[in-house]
Amino acid sequence: MKISNLPTTNSEPTSLTQEQLSLSILKQYWGYSSFRGIQQQIISSICSGHDTLGLMPTGGGKSITFQVPSLMMDGVCIVITPLIALMKDQVTHLRDLGIKATAIYSGMSRQDILTALDNCILGGYKFLYVSPERLGSELFQAKLAHMHVNFITVDEAHCISQWGYDFRPSYLNISLIRKLKPEAPVLAITATATPKVVDDIQIQLQFREPRVMRMSFERSNLSYIVREVNNKESALLQILQHTQGSTIVYTRNREQTAELSKVLNSHGISAIHYHAGLENADKDTRQQLWQDGMVRVIVCTNAFGMGIDKADVRLVIHVGVPDSIEAYFQEAGRAGRDGQPAQAILLKTPYDVGNLRRHIDAAFPSKQFIREAYQNLCYYYELAVGDGNGLKKEFNINDFCRHFRYFPLPLLSAFRILEHAGYLQYSDPEDSQSCVKIIVDKNELYHFQHLPPRCEDVLQALMRNYNGLFADLMPIDEVLLAQRTKSSPQEVYQALITLNRFGIIYYIPFKHVAHITFLQRRVETNDIIFSNEVYEHRRMELVQRVQAMIRYITAQSTCRSRLMLEYFGQTDAADCGHCDICLSNGYQPHATDTASVEQAQQTVIALLQDGKPHPYTEIKTLPLSTQTLKQAIEALLAEGEITYRDGLFTIA
Repeated sequence: MKISNLPTTNSEPTSLTQEQLSLSILKQYWGYSSFRGIQQQIISSICSGHDTLGLMPTGGGKSITFQVPSLMMDGVCIVITPLIALMKDQVTHLRDLGIKATAIYSGMSRQDILTALDNCILGGYKFLYVSPERLGSELFQAKLAHMHVNFITVDEAHCISQWGYDFRPSYLNISLIRKLKPEAPVLAITATATPKVVDDIQIQLQFREPRVMRMSFERSNLSYIVREVNNKESALLQILQHTQGSTIVYTRNREQTAELSKVLNSHGISAIHYHAGLENADKDTRQQLWQDGMVRVIVCTNAFGMGIDKADVRLVIHVGVPDSIEAYFQEAGRAGRDGQPAQAILLKTPYDVGNLRRHIDAAFPSKQFIREAYQNLCYYYELAVGDGNGLKKEFNINDFCRHFRYFPLPLLSAFRILEHAGYLQYSDPEDSQSCVKIIVDKNELYHFQHLPPRCEDVLQALMRNYNGLFADLMPIDEVLLAQRTKSSPQEVYQALITLNRFGIIYYIPFKHVAHITFLQRRVETNDIIFSNEVYEHRRMELVQRVQAMIRYITAQSTCRSRLMLEYFGQTDAADCGHCDICLSNGYQPHATDTASVEQAQQTVIALLQDGKPHPYTEIKTLPLSTQTLKQAIEALLAEGEITYRDGLFTIA
């Protein structure tokens, strides 16, 4: 593996060791003088050409582990991630640092994709972000063959394992590019993997030899709490009225996000809601308002959170109970990423255990139900037996459910099982870019008289800002046209519709739509086969995950943190000392701890005696063990000796 050296200020290149070079790059681009946790180990491993799996909890700094080594090497790093929003954010962030990066994703024109891939071939980029679905395209594979790839990064690597909680068949396409680039090592990263999934990831990614680097999943600053309540809305209000700080509230459905947000605002708690059904621009605005501290609480579904870089979240509250420890651990882990005390609170009622068990049947409806859903889908598209291989159609789930009287959740579950069985693929709603082609000759434009003024302005803006409109469909941006014509996006849209109606342009508006793709010819309903791996084995995996979640929320004597850590295979986990169970059991880790905690309290007080506010990161530098310091701070807060506000500690 060829390692590059950073350019120096003089003409003589400086010979640096691998470790010195990585630290130099870290300092130059990110401003840090040292690595955290297992970052350095992973970087050394991938630079040495080893296939590597990194297990790093949320907030562990995983992006550093592939961004730094790629800058140390010649060639481009292929980064595979399922989240378009995360791709865009990371590309923007890298470009802001002066690092060349690009991404290809749905909604881009063919020409834009070609340009991005060609620039990677020519060495114009250090990072190419791509969704797993794109890996299977002939265009991508043809271009990849000519790229100099230093290594391949697989983010959210648990998605490649059928035993993982979020298995995505599209991740299996990664094996295709391993064949095209056998010399490029693979770096797989995940924050949630059981021992079984860890083994399967390495098998699916065809590791040349097992190589796993683990960072403890323990979050010593995070207190896990489960509260049994009769009314979750009232309990949520009570918690937020008696606490401070940025908060995420997770619910299980979209409707509840808006309802709870309205309730919180009516009680003087600034809140905003978020779910996958919102328009992209709306989602970006809402996320930014919360990220910038303009609103305290974001009430959301699990569509929110991946790639969110907000370190000072003090509370994550679950009103809806996730169906797996993996999902809960990842969502709860978005609290306290700055290392300061934070809480992950799960609200449960006596009905939640039953709801979790019913979720199993919703996620794995009967085989007869799945066969009927397939048959009705074929009727919906008027697809004959033997036809449809590779057919891709827009899919309106509301219309389909109305027509055939389905509930969405079991229907989508049926589609996922059919996907795993190889019959069809359901793609979640995604954005397609608006496109325009001018379908009259340039000279003919002068014959169109008395066009509405707005139409003339938009037509002029189109021709000034986009080349090739007379030759082919070109992607356009209505927001940009609105800025150029000093109008609103809605006015631009209406003008484009009018121009389309007059036969001057051909306009394909932006859509937010799901798709169904038939992966093989339509078969007779009774000929559909579900193997044990597709149905029985995966259903049993879900049963085990749900049972683990039930054990977590019903535990009465075992530390919550230890329950989770043991689930992920960390068998040496100790009691945390500050979850609701440890506190209710009068946790005493050592008989001699009392004196040391009292001494630690005096040490903390001495630091705060100057009357100035101090962040937790500063208090952590005191010569005290993490556990002793934690107990000292909790005791001082409980006794009113010190106060904590806006991330800072002061003398009371």
